[in-house]
Amino acid sequence: MKTNDDNTFLGRGWSFPPSFTKGENEADMASDEEDIRQSLIILLSTVKGERVMQPDYGADMKDMLFEPLTVSFAKRMSSHIERAILFYEPRIKTDDITFTANKENGMVILRIDYTIIATNNRRNIVYPFYINEGTDIAQ
Repeated sequence: MKTNDDNTFLGRGWSFPPSFTKGENEADMASDEEDIRQSLIILLSTVKGERVMQPDYGADMKDMLFEPLTVSFAKRMSSHIERAILFYEPRIKTDDITFTANKENGMVILRIDYTIIATNNRRNIVYPFYINEGTDIAQ
């Protein structure tokens, strides 16, 4: 998907997951708010040490995979996410992180509310994180 504006205001990068348009010699691109959203998905999905050139990149949530769903778990996970965003996604400011636990399938739904600093637009992202079944996170 070509655009005439190569200098997008909030950034531009390869779409995630990477894709290519048949017949063209370039990758599909994401820009502006969509680029930020995809960057957050990559950041949350990356385990520290996975990127050779940036060994500290990632939210490092893999270590919490088999933790029981408790309030201390939620606080620790929030801290990991906020730190990752602070250091690796400077285009946004985290407003709130909420968790919804689903005991049936061992999934925690993360909702991250954030503000895009340059435009003062508020957005959110919902990210599923699969975890061991345990007790509910206290609301």
